[in-house]
Amino acid sequence: MGSLQTRYMGITLANPIIAGASDLTSNIDSIKRIEEAGAGAVVLKSLFEEQIQLERFKLEEELNTGSELYGEMASIFPKLQHAGAKEHLMWVKKSRAAVKIPVFASLNAVARATWVEYARQLADQGVDGLELNFFATPRDFDLGGAAIEEEQLETVREVRTALKIPIAVKLSVFYANPLNVIGRFDREGVNGFVLFNRFFQPDINTETESIAQPFNFSIQADNRLPLRFAGLLYGKVKADVCASTGIVSGMDVVKMLLAGASAVQVVTAFYRNGMKSIATMKDEVGRWMDGRSYATIDAFRGKLSAVKAKDPWAYTRAQYAKMLLGPKEFTESVTT
Repeated sequence: MGSLQTRYMGITLANPIIAGASDLTSNIDSIKRIEEAGAGAVVLKSLFEEQIQLERFKLEEELNTGSELYGEMASIFPKLQHAGAKEHLMWVKKSRAAVKIPVFASLNAVARATWVEYARQLADQGVDGLELNFFATPRDFDLGGAAIEEEQLETVREVRTALKIPIAVKLSVFYANPLNVIGRFDREGVNGFVLFNRFFQPDINTETESIAQPFNFSIQADNRLPLRFAGLLYGKVKADVCASTGIVSGMDVVKMLLAGASAVQVVTAFYRNGMKSIATMKDEVGRWMDGRSYATIDAFRGKLSAVKAKDPWAYTRAQYAKMLLGPKEFTESVTT
């Protein structure tokens, strides 16, 4: 079998299959199972702004409880700095020490100061890299898209300056022009882009007339979006691209590599089929490579990207128009 080795964020991975951040990467036992199953790397479950703020509020409450019972307490009560999300940081450190595969921490914050402070603290736990999850849900009618982009850009700039380890940005597709935003992040020295963040989407239970909170599992067809952008970005940015969402088989991995991705992140397949999915995917990729005499992933990575594809319109509006204006032709090409 050819070599499945790849490079992502400047780090060598034994293979391109990364276990994405989820409850499956939230305890050391499951992380060890992920390594034993043969994953190339693992992204630990995110540290959220809400966890950090809750811990701060609890500490503030404890510090002030009874502080005015005696007059002298107002002046001698010590000024303690909050300890932060201690439990998560400690767990990240233990997780890094528990396995040999690359381990990436994940941060999902809101305030810029929190991003920078906890990026530093996570980096101090010995992780190989840090993934920044930008999760800006539309809820303010007066906040323009440009303002959101500028805030995220400044956050990336400050985190990049503060850290020596590689950083990746896990992005939403909900920008007016994702390519422009990605290009600006790339110029700030981001090492990787994860495409795309799968946000929680609420549902409504019509029987109970209440808001439901379902799991947002992906389906295979969802991978068309990261495939498209991986193909558009190949050769255009310095950072590596990691495709995420709808990666459920080895052939899905091959597609992303052909488009130009350096790695993929998998979550749903692990929930549905267990960790055995990793070995199955690796075997499928290896057999496909052997069947075409590819000794390495670099021998075919990006072969079907926008800059290399024989069809120059494959990633453009022209292809969309072709499908709509000539549906019979398109249907026949799919069925034959």
